Amino acid sequence: MRHPAADLGRPPDWQAVRRVLVVRADNLGDVVMTTPALRALRRAAPHVRIDLLASPAGAQVAPLIPAVTDVLTVSPSWQQAGPPRAAAELAADEVRLVERIRAGNYDAMVVFTSHSQSPWPVAHVGMLAGIGLRAVHSTEFGGAVATHWVTPPPEGTHQVDRCLHLLAALGVPPAGPELELAVPPTDRAPGGPFAVLAPGGSCPAKRYPPERFAVVARRLAEAGLAVLVTGAPKEAPLVDAVVAAAASPLVAPLGEVTVPELAGVIGAADVVVCNNSGSLHLADAARVPLVVTYAGTEARTEMPPRTTPSAELLGRSVPCSPCRQFDCPYHQECLDLDPAQVASAALRVVREVALP
Repeated sequence: MRHPAADLGRPPDWQAVRRVLVVRADNLGDVVMTTPALRALRRAAPHVRIDLLASPAGAQVAPLIPAVTDVLTVSPSWQQAGPPRAAAELAADEVRLVERIRAGNYDAMVVFTSHSQSPWPVAHVGMLAGIGLRAVHSTEFGGAVATHWVTPPPEGTHQVDRCLHLLAALGVPPAGPELELAVPPTDRAPGGPFAVLAPGGSCPAKRYPPERFAVVARRLAEAGLAVLVTGAPKEAPLVDAVVAAAASPLVAPLGEVTVPELAGVIGAADVVVCNNSGSLHLADAARVPLVVTYAGTEARTEMPPRTTPSAELLGRSVPCSPCRQFDCPYHQECLDLDPAQVASAALRVVREVALP
């Protein structure tokens, strides 16, 4: 239901806007899914400087986004899911954040969120920083904290479409739903056909079991594909476990890479096999064949790949999905997949792209 106080703001005069702060203080993949909206904003207002406020994870992909001029890297309290911090420490962080944003002299703030996130804390920061236009999606009452409070589309809407919906309310027409990254070339790809396998994810509930990923890697190697296994630095033990269990000379760790370097390797791959993670969206943006072991933490309609020409989402339908859980309280039945099925899907999408 639409709140009677929502949807009252008129589209701004974009010709009068000079500096915009786009907020997506979330995971890397969420930032990648904002790229169609950023492209639309850039085309509608080519004179505007667009800066991105992002988390440390999301900020790593900012150099690959053509529309972004600069990035403000923050770890905002409203996005932290760890143990509580002291109130004085949090207050000091927020004061510093207000000062950093005020120094940017932004005319507008556009806050992109998933359906379960509240935009009001960051919109309040924008108000304190003196930003005149503050646009958000919300079904909750937020008073005058936002100047443009837009009723969001239904739950389950793809994240790309959700971002474009907010911009449409601001008078910005869409410029296509395709993800857009400036993927660099790489010199780290092995000779011949190869797969990238990414067994990690932002939380345990999203991760297909590593021992099964190892079987997938071994089967792909038996089919003639070299397999590079990758993960964030904190996922190095997971990567090593998959490589060791695969027990194949064709399966090796990619090693430590930056996000732009990872995007380059992914862009050169014949197929990417991963969980619902940043690697999914990097591969989708690079238009690389893709197989995703897709947990029931989110609805299947919210963030599946749509840019790559060949992709398969694998997962079991379960009554508890979408659960939004970091840790599965049951037995991860949504990811109870036969590794042979995953490997077969990977080989199938490779063949689909290779067909004339």
